[in-house]
Amino acid sequence: MLHHHGQATRSAVHSDPIFFEPLIALAGQPNMGKSTLFNLLTGLNQHVGNWPGKTVEKRDGVFTLNGKQVCLVDLPGTYSLTANSPEEVIAREFILLSRPVVTVAVVSAANLERSLYLVAELAALQTPMVVALNMLDVADQEGIQVNADALEAELGVPVIPIIASKAVGVRKLLDVVDEMIQGRMDVNPKAPTIREDHYAVLQKLKVLISDHVPAGYPVDWIALKILEGDAEITADLRSNMPSDAWHSVNNILLQHDDAFMAVASARYEWIVRIIKKVVSSPNYGQIGLTERIDRWATHPFYGLIVLMLILGLVFWVVFTISAPIQQWLDGVLITAISEWSSGILASAPVWVRGILIDGFIGGVGSVITFLPVLVIFFMAFALLEDIGYMARAAYVMDNFMHLMGLHGKSFLPLFLGFGCNVPAVIGTRVIDSWSSRLLTIILAPLVPCTARMAVVAFIAPAFFGRNAFWVTWGIVLLSLLILVLMGALLNRTVFKGQRSSFIMEMPLYHVPNRRTISLLVWQRTLSFIRKAGTSILVISLIVWLLSYLPGGDLNGSYLAWIGNIFEPVGRWMGFDWRLTVALLSSFAAKENVIATLGVLFGGSADSGLTAALTAAYSPATALAFLVTAVLFIPCAGTVAAMRQETGSWRWVFVSVTMMLFISLIFGFLAYHIAGLIGL
Repeated sequence: MLHHHGQATRSAVHSDPIFFEPLIALAGQPNMGKSTLFNLLTGLNQHVGNWPGKTVEKRDGVFTLNGKQVCLVDLPGTYSLTANSPEEVIAREFILLSRPVVTVAVVSAANLERSLYLVAELAALQTPMVVALNMLDVADQEGIQVNADALEAELGVPVIPIIASKAVGVRKLLDVVDEMIQGRMDVNPKAPTIREDHYAVLQKLKVLISDHVPAGYPVDWIALKILEGDAEITADLRSNMPSDAWHSVNNILLQHDDAFMAVASARYEWIVRIIKKVVSSPNYGQIGLTERIDRWATHPFYGLIVLMLILGLVFWVVFTISAPIQQWLDGVLITAISEWSSGILASAPVWVRGILIDGFIGGVGSVITFLPVLVIFFMAFALLEDIGYMARAAYVMDNFMHLMGLHGKSFLPLFLGFGCNVPAVIGTRVIDSWSSRLLTIILAPLVPCTARMAVVAFIAPAFFGRNAFWVTWGIVLLSLLILVLMGALLNRTVFKGQRSSFIMEMPLYHVPNRRTISLLVWQRTLSFIRKAGTSILVISLIVWLLSYLPGGDLNGSYLAWIGNIFEPVGRWMGFDWRLTVALLSSFAAKENVIATLGVLFGGSADSGLTAALTAAYSPATALAFLVTAVLFIPCAGTVAAMRQETGSWRWVFVSVTMMLFISLIFGFLAYHIAGLIGL
């Protein structure tokens, strides 16, 4: 890091065109409200990608400060600046090498003791810093009071009380930042000193390494890092030093192998001393709002009931709000567009009318009709994440995760799967154990994503009316039950019953931020619309061409030929070749199920796709199709993510094969059981 990694980071950072002066860094631990502040300042003027050479998300944006554009970089959330993760290395290298003119450290007034550990490390870097004391409202509801003036005196840097979710105090924060940019305010962070019994050791190290530390890295900080056992700093410093010089350094480190305790304990003593001076906590025995709610939300039994009720409420809201909008889009808007297009293209060749009306409007138009479903799903899960419930969901699912040899931490990426399986697979990077991570990757596609749920939300109301909610909830619970059973089976057979421990931070509950949620919903919705305008459009046109060629007759087309090959398997579940083809097209993208049906039933555009489907199939067939579609093999994007994260096609094959057999078996059971009960 000291030479090769550092120079690479410097080059990559400054070659990115969005980074310009003045450059401000936003630092903080997870759940401090850092993203809320970033979204408030940058709005839609932000860019999301990966750090050069890393898989860690990079967010940067632009905002105007007193008439001048400022570049704001949202550093990855980190608990410290020790090289325990790529996020921590990125954060410290950015501050050291890109030298932001100001680093805004976001801390939580409701959890100041934990927040100050990162501030202690930032202070050691001697970077120009201002502390944004956030979540005052959350602290107040917990009975916690923080004296900002006293904290400022202790830290030696400006401390500005804010409530980022309500934009309270942000203007004052920006004024202080502007003062620092203009050079009208000098700050001298008061970093914690090492314990006295190791102070002399630190001074010896500084003398030995001073001539071997590259430009940009403070000698004091490097000496402190190698004393506390930072593996990456130590390895890089060793490569930069002559062997005899390193031998002297190494002898000191070996003689003081307990020095990391001296460094850490000095920080904690510094934090405790500050907390005693600036924080007023509730009286002993007083119960805060978070604790009262968690008596139910994290209870081993009632917590599961709460989780199921929340999921059920989400699905109920989706159907209640989105169903009328969806029906209007499908039966009125898309139909009107199709009829208008038919009139305009009346004299055009048959293939032109077919490609535009049946291929484009019938395919992409049908997908757009369940946009309301996706928006509500995005909004619901963004809300759950923002108020702090996601960690509780992981906690109450811990016992179920243990049945599979996993722990509650695995539930977080799995929970992401309700949005999309691709980030769920990538999100397994938070899992420390490789076996646990691998098992989570294999199981992640069993979580019904919003694209699959949108297919259910499109078809279920047409066939099951008011019972659509119960059908949907049942299919989701079936998917999760299969996930647990398959996880337990794989753990006992393939992974030999391995288990791992689980430690998770529970953020305090807080009022959701409308701006943060709105921005997240907008970004995800925009991503879906782009997808509909690219990959789904291409698949729709390919499906139409295959349904038209070679002679313009659907039943004699190449698509019918492909469908007839697989139709014998589809018949087990009551499918004809059209449903079979729609299912196969979902490999490219799950939304293609509706797009393909829209193309195949293009001739019924005057009555709407849902009406055409209910006329063609029985409720038993529809139920079997929904069960099979939800459990069917993962989409191409998920397969690619699985190959990337596992580094092998072997485990991808295991997951895909497992899901193929599960979908066929349960589709078969659903069709025949539904037939027996008279659906």
